[in-house]
Amino acid sequence: MSLAVAAALFFAVPAVAHAQNGRIRGTVRDASGDALAGVTIRAQGTAAPHRATTASDGSYTVSNLTPGTYVVSASLPGLRTQSQANVRVSADAETVVDFVMQALQLEAVTVTAMLREQRLADVPFSIAAPTEQALRVRGADNIEAVAANVAGFSVQNLGPGQSQVAMRGASSGQIARDQPGVKEQVGAYFDESPVSLSLFTPDVDLFDVSRVEVLRGPQGTLFGAGSLAGTVRYISNQPELGVSSTFGEVGGHWVDGGGPGSTAKIGVNAPLGQHAAARIVGYSNRTGGWMDAVQPDFTVNRDVNGSDKAGLRAAVRLQPNERFSITPRIFVQRVRADGWNRIDAFNILANPYTTSRRPVTLGNRQLFTQINEPYTDDFLLGDVNWQYKFGGATLTSITSYTHRNILVVRDATALTASVMGGTLGLSDRVYTLDSPLNDTTRSKVWTQELRLTGASRKLRWLVGGFYAKS
Repeated sequence: MSLAVAAALFFAVPAVAHAQNGRIRGTVRDASGDALAGVTIRAQGTAAPHRATTASDGSYTVSNLTPGTYVVSASLPGLRTQSQANVRVSADAETVVDFVMQALQLEAVTVTAMLREQRLADVPFSIAAPTEQALRVRGADNIEAVAANVAGFSVQNLGPGQSQVAMRGASSGQIARDQPGVKEQVGAYFDESPVSLSLFTPDVDLFDVSRVEVLRGPQGTLFGAGSLAGTVRYISNQPELGVSSTFGEVGGHWVDGGGPGSTAKIGVNAPLGQHAAARIVGYSNRTGGWMDAVQPDFTVNRDVNGSDKAGLRAAVRLQPNERFSITPRIFVQRVRADGWNRIDAFNILANPYTTSRRPVTLGNRQLFTQINEPYTDDFLLGDVNWQYKFGGATLTSITSYTHRNILVVRDATALTASVMGGTLGLSDRVYTLDSPLNDTTRSKVWTQELRLTGASRKLRWLVGGFYAKS
């Protein structure tokens, strides 16, 4: 009896496999006829949906389909979702379904704000999600430029790499990082990993970033402490299996009345066999300065607030089957600036009232400094994201390590001299003593998140836990 059952099962397997060999293939292009890569294709039948992603030439194939009728849709953030109903698939046959995608004028249609893919219209809170295409058209390459096009979201520029984010007018304030235990009010995430720090939100370059999700309002349920006012998520492009591509951009600019700047960025996506792929992105930006610093010897240092930003992101995706995938990644970035875009309303260090120096009248873009005021920000993020799908649920684990080393040097001579000379009545020599203010911030954060998500026709659920040590 046991042998008979085993034999029956053995011969039943090929029959099922034979019945699931229908295919849907096609090509996705934009309105101008150019191929679109990275478009998500879904074939929804009576069972669980089947998915595929278009290659660099816009082609796709959805295989192992049981005979029947399907609804096939194509979606890409920033473009209008297209679908075709009543697509019939037969055994041992191939059905061709092509799409032409139209651009959306405003926001993305597919987001992961609730830690699952869903249409923008289905998210039950206020969200904006400018896409890679929209950011490129607007010329946005940092979070400050994103805020210029999103209502209720503002960024105060305190210098290169020192963006203070506010959501609906709420922010942590400039002194929050000096107060132990005080959390930021707007959280920042790079994909699934938290990268926020009270005052200094990382100035992430938006090259090869799929979209930026701006979640307005309290997000503590899904994103924990530090997201009282909202959350900003950088969603990067992931390694693509079976796709070989190289992309990049170069550019230059010149600040009127200031210095030159340049941009050089390059990215590579390479398959590593059938079940793995790597994606590496590197960039270097030089922003020209426009502030001049007058020195005690009356020489002038030109364009002292110029800055450099260079970074590297590398990720490897391993996907031995449709159910399991693991993606380790490393992200390093260094921001360096030579000075500040500060304007001195009154020059307390060189005037006839407080010093014996020759009076110096500062121009519109000039400041008086006795020492150099450099700024450096070294940022490191390493994380591992793995997913396993079983039944109607998905188990996700994200382990991340973040290290930041920030050094801010300020010339505090004007402050100390005004107190010691103006208040205590000391001689004018106090106005010529160098008074550097070195402000160092070092941060090391380990995080671990584990969550289980699932959905049915009438219910979507999520359960998980999050641990952080800093």
